[in-house]
Amino acid sequence: MAKYIIMAEEGERVLLDKVREQLGLDLSDAQLIFSGVGAINIIRSLQNLDRKAEIYNIGYAGSSNFDLGTWVEVTEVRLNHPNVTYPEPELKLDQLQCTKGNGQIKQAICYSNCDFVLQSDYKDCVFDMELAFIAALGFKRLHSLKYVSDNLSLHAYHKHTHGVE
Repeated sequence: MAKYIIMAEEGERVLLDKVREQLGLDLSDAQLIFSGVGAINIIRSLQNLDRKAEIYNIGYAGSSNFDLGTWVEVTEVRLNHPNVTYPEPELKLDQLQCTKGNGQIKQAICYSNCDFVLQSDYKDCVFDMELAFIAALGFKRLHSLKYVSDNLSLHAYHKHTHGVE
């Protein structure tokens, strides 16, 4: 069965070593795809992949209250639309149950947004811009690990991921 690692940008590649060293997960047999940021890039990059393939979405995410550097194994993904409520399907993810780690891995919901989230009342969750769109494509085996890069600050995100001062 085909196995893919989906990352938004080349700069997230550094997380692969962290996944192996900190979480004990070796994905050296998976093909790496850099999709680009956001829904349109996800759809264009992944639309032709076999839905039976095993997908690992690994990337940076923001959180309103998790410490920077915390690993989160995503259990479910939803769209982030805090101002309206409408019915959506539950998008549950497969769990990896990483066996190694320093006690910093959490399990949480991920809220995907079409823009960078700068504020939210949601706690104990992470925010990204791709995962809900990956899940909506219907992959049967989808896992996601997010590394908290910021506490809903675009400047902190850039500082953490690109060394911006």
